[in-house]
Amino acid sequence: MLQRPNLILFNPDQWRADVMGHFGNPAAVTPHLDALVETEAVSFRRAFCQNTVCTPSRCSFMTGLYPHVHGHRTMYHMLHEERGQRSLFQVLQEQGYHLWWGGKNDLFPGQDGWGQYADTLFQPTADDFERWGLTEREGSHGGKQDWRGDMEGDNFYSFYKGKLDKGDAEVYLDHDWVNVFGAIDFIRKYDSEQPFFLYLPLTYPHPPYCVEEPYYSAIDRAAIPERHLAPADWAGKPSLLKGIAERQHLQHWTEERWRELRAVYYGMCARLDHQVGLLLDALREKGLYDETAFFLFSDHGDFTGDYGLVEKTQNTFEDCLSNVPFIVKLPKHCPVQPGVRADALVELVDFTATVYDLLGVDPGFDSFGRSLLPLLAGDIQTHRDAVFCEGGRRMGETQAMELESTSMLNPAGLYYPRVGLQAVDDAPYHTKAAMCRTNDYKYTMRLYETDELYDLRSDPGETRNVIDDPAYAEIARQLKDRLLRWYMETCDVVPRQTDQRGFVGREAA
Repeated sequence: MLQRPNLILFNPDQWRADVMGHFGNPAAVTPHLDALVETEAVSFRRAFCQNTVCTPSRCSFMTGLYPHVHGHRTMYHMLHEERGQRSLFQVLQEQGYHLWWGGKNDLFPGQDGWGQYADTLFQPTADDFERWGLTEREGSHGGKQDWRGDMEGDNFYSFYKGKLDKGDAEVYLDHDWVNVFGAIDFIRKYDSEQPFFLYLPLTYPHPPYCVEEPYYSAIDRAAIPERHLAPADWAGKPSLLKGIAERQHLQHWTEERWRELRAVYYGMCARLDHQVGLLLDALREKGLYDETAFFLFSDHGDFTGDYGLVEKTQNTFEDCLSNVPFIVKLPKHCPVQPGVRADALVELVDFTATVYDLLGVDPGFDSFGRSLLPLLAGDIQTHRDAVFCEGGRRMGETQAMELESTSMLNPAGLYYPRVGLQAVDDAPYHTKAAMCRTNDYKYTMRLYETDELYDLRSDPGETRNVIDDPAYAEIARQLKDRLLRWYMETCDVVPRQTDQRGFVGREAA
């Protein structure tokens, strides 16, 4: 048996937490994850990301630091080790792990390349495609975009692409399938005593919403839960949401069309579940299953029709965006009480703290995650009293406008309805904001606009902002104080390496 466990992080992009069968969603098709949670793993129903777009979220959960510590609030500010922004990758390298990476980046500076952070940065070869008997296809974003229809139509910004044609092939071999097959091959061929960290940052279920059979038809459209609708004239909501809604032109969609879009998204999640099953089967076949820790969580969620919107935003924190799947299977020797943890509030920053606790190592720098091992073992029932998420920007903060997204700033771009509004200081405002969420309430402090407060017991869809209701004045005060304390506790980290105050070696005058 290996002295230290193998580690796998299965990291989908934009999977919202409620699309899981074991959470009681009758339309979700996730049998492999459901079985894993029933027998061996823990699934946290109330797990939250710390930013609702890709790069800031990943920079947060890979360091255990909140986005505000180093200013990670945009898609174009990555982790820089030379600036003291160390992550799980450097720690595992120092601990002697073989790091295998297959998938997207959104973590380290692209201009430097990120191969230096992995022993194996998977790139498929002609031999791989020949062995699989498959030809690589364009990804969800690739190829012609005639599926969008006319630019003035009501599908152009919907991200609805629909059923992918895989022909006679077993799967529609896009980048995700390529990396999953590469990971399976790595497991099957691995013969080293060196423990490995296998990182699979996949693209699905990120829109455009599209998937092949059998996943496309696997979803019972009639069983899909109802959407949360936007309040009349977006009352109480940040103006950015109304601005995006007006640009996406989906106001007149029928419920039948929304169900179809949501069903395709559910099918994308079903495909991910099947890929998890293949990966775990490979571990079992190789005899590595019992000594491997498996983590699954997404970087953030997706609107998928809630509030009449698709995609996501950078500075709003509705549960469909901030609440994510988080499943943990530990090595066999570790105590675990499997099942769903329905009440425990956890954050993605807790991931790295859990890994360090599992390995019994000090990473050498301070962070704010808390190990989940006591919670997984059932030794404690409460982990956090509140969870936090943050994003957006100040007015005039040009470097956070994502002006690098030149193609997205073009009205023909897929992301234009959102990104175009982030690039200006006029209303609708791309305000800087921070969320404090407890079991019962969600409070968001927002620059330049009205704060938000939702009573999640009576309004789980977050459609009635009660920030100005006198009946909630004391709750608002308490949550403001809790948010302030969080900022005070986490606003910075002092490096552990100290410096000398005087010049050593200078001769006396």
